[in-house]
Amino acid sequence: MLKHVPNILTLIRFILIVPIVLCIAYEEFIIAFVFLVLSGITDVLDGTIARKFNFITDFGKLMDPLADKMTQVAILVTLCVKQIVPFWVLAIVVIKEFAMISGASFLYGKELVVSSKWYGKLSTVLFYLAIACSLITRYLNTNILEASIQDFSIYIYCIAILMTLLSLVLYFRAFNMQKYIRDEKEKLQK
Repeated sequence: MLKHVPNILTLIRFILIVPIVLCIAYEEFIIAFVFLVLSGITDVLDGTIARKFNFITDFGKLMDPLADKMTQVAILVTLCVKQIVPFWVLAIVVIKEFAMISGASFLYGKELVVSSKWYGKLSTVLFYLAIACSLITRYLNTNILEASIQDFSIYIYCIAILMTLLSLVLYFRAFNMQKYIRDEKEKLQK
């Protein structure tokens, strides 16, 4: 039963998408922030538990990054609809994720595996940080402060986007390196 804990935590992240999006839609920004933090905690816990106790499963390998991406995109769509985040941020993220999913689909069933790297994780963390800043700033500007404070989250989004584009390039480079290494091994075996 314990071996399923990481996968259960991943499924909880999928479930948490709904209350986060609804809270943003109804401008309950602090509650959305709390759910976002809870989602982040489950993300850290599922990976930590899976690695520490060797509970890594194919389901987890597939669903964990999918939960991250669905959470990110759903929140960004909602923030765009609410005109909190500019559309171009969402567009870049969707294009990058489409490229990554296309690449993963191409690799599915092949011996090549490009696992998550620090730069992909960093770009995810930066997006979560930017989203958290957007929620807190919007809450402060709507509920607490009479004067509007500068929403500096756009700068974090820009850094996250640069990191996302860099990670896309580095992932494709890693894929090409692995393919090259595999091709060289096959040549040596012949």
